[in-house]
Amino acid sequence: MEVNGIAHIFLTASNYKRSRDFYARLLPFLGMKPVIDTETTYYCVGGRTAIGINAPSPEHAGAAFEQKRVGLHHLCFRARERADIDELHAFLVGEGATVVRAPREDRWAPGYYSLLFEDPDGIRLEVNHVPGKGLLG
Repeated sequence: MEVNGIAHIFLTASNYKRSRDFYARLLPFLGMKPVIDTETTYYCVGGRTAIGINAPSPEHAGAAFEQKRVGLHHLCFRARERADIDELHAFLVGEGATVVRAPREDRWAPGYYSLLFEDPDGIRLEVNHVPGKGLLG
């Protein structure tokens, strides 16, 4: 067997409305299309995957995300062009988003260029560009 990518990822937000508003601007900017938008779920598809945002259960509302705890560390999208990273950076600055690391080259693969930022819960998101297939070839 060989998987064909990731079908979808769901994140649970501490404050659904705040996170839904953030992702409702970010995901369409990344070319993803909303297909579910309810009081408890926001779900977009595009780029051969889907991202969903869920409301927390009542006992977890307002809980803080901790990057170094067991579970999700960060989520990384792959951009088609290097210029997309710079365009996203300008978008995020305009949105007042928390940019952890401005666009830069890194050692993960030849030509690796990325941007690291956080959603309203502090969940780290990255968008990178690697020429060709990079290490995924």
